[in-house]
Amino acid sequence: MDFYQIINDIAKVDPEVYDRFDSRRAAFRNFLGFGKKVSAAAIPLAVSTLFNKAYGQTALTQPVVDTLNLALQLEYLEFYYYDTALKSPGFLNPEQTRAFEIIRNDEQLHINTLRGPLGAAAITDPTRAGFDYTGSQTGRRTPLFPSLGPVFTNNAEFLTVAQNFVDTGVRAYKGGAANLISVKDILEVALNIHSVEARHSSRIRLFRRGGIQSTTTAPKSWITPDETPGARPLPNNGVPGTAPTVSPYSSGVPTATFPAENNVTQGAAPGVNVQTLVPSGGSATAGAEAFDEPLDAATVKAIAKNFAANPAVLFN
Repeated sequence: MDFYQIINDIAKVDPEVYDRFDSRRAAFRNFLGFGKKVSAAAIPLAVSTLFNKAYGQTALTQPVVDTLNLALQLEYLEFYYYDTALKSPGFLNPEQTRAFEIIRNDEQLHINTLRGPLGAAAITDPTRAGFDYTGSQTGRRTPLFPSLGPVFTNNAEFLTVAQNFVDTGVRAYKGGAANLISVKDILEVALNIHSVEARHSSRIRLFRRGGIQSTTTAPKSWITPDETPGARPLPNNGVPGTAPTVSPYSSGVPTATFPAENNVTQGAAPGVNVQTLVPSGGSATAGAEAFDEPLDAATVKAIAKNFAANPAVLFN
């Protein structure tokens, strides 16, 4: 999603957005038109400055700051991951290159947008050196994904981990939404980012499906219940209050609030088994597939910490 679309989307729910950015509404509208003449390199600074001016004047509560900073760390995790793939010689085919250039640039815009309201409370850019995509945590343990070193070498493994990253991010945004209800302007932007991350997941799943011939292992374009038991378990890195092993599709804590992705019970307790509402002849997995589940911050951190170069620094 480009910057101008983000502003237009916010304006639909926050009509005063232009006034927030500039007391002279026309001046900001003119900026949007002028932006077409501005180089792409100038946009990140503009985004950060404008959002800081618009939403950074009201002190944010600690839960809001924590939620946004976790989202920011996840965006950095993805940005440097895709950037490394793009910089690995001959690693991506032409179609993948075009797609991941767009996805990487989306992540950059998300980073700049999230940094705006956080202001001085935003985490420091961890840089590429802040992440170890092999999962060895810079030699502290046996690598989980050996091909994802400084130069990526295994395309199938790259796509699998990419899907795990983006699906974790989608669930994290959904899980953190409750902390943002008091700041509707920020909540709306976060929800806009959430939907774009879901589209990223669908695109990555399409790439995986193109490279997997077996219909039993090729992923659909959305999360399916069979991915819950089949997901590769990851260490929880000692994050308090989490299961011994975690995955992007498993349940969080508490399970009743953050069920696994094969959940079919929706609504207030005792809930409704939505699979029973599927029309006759419908898919046996339609109930679970129709609803994505949120994930708690602790479990998100436990998953992402596997890819921190120094687990004492990120996702704490």
